[in-house]
Amino acid sequence: MARKKISTTVYITPEQNEKLKLLHERTKVPVAVYIREGIDLVLERHKDQLPGQLTLDGTEVG
Repeated sequence: MARKKISTTVYITPEQNEKLKLLHERTKVPVAVYIREGIDLVLERHKDQLPGQLTLDGTEVG
């Protein structure tokens, strides 16, 4: 089942736009999918700066 998406606006450079459009033309994968993948990569790279999940004893996981 697809998860709910939240609309937002991002500004990209013309070069990024052209490369994303070319990638879409070659793969038929929507540009939005690549943007979400990029966001996931950034979040993974900086996960140490995000709050972790707490265990039942109150210690942080991650």
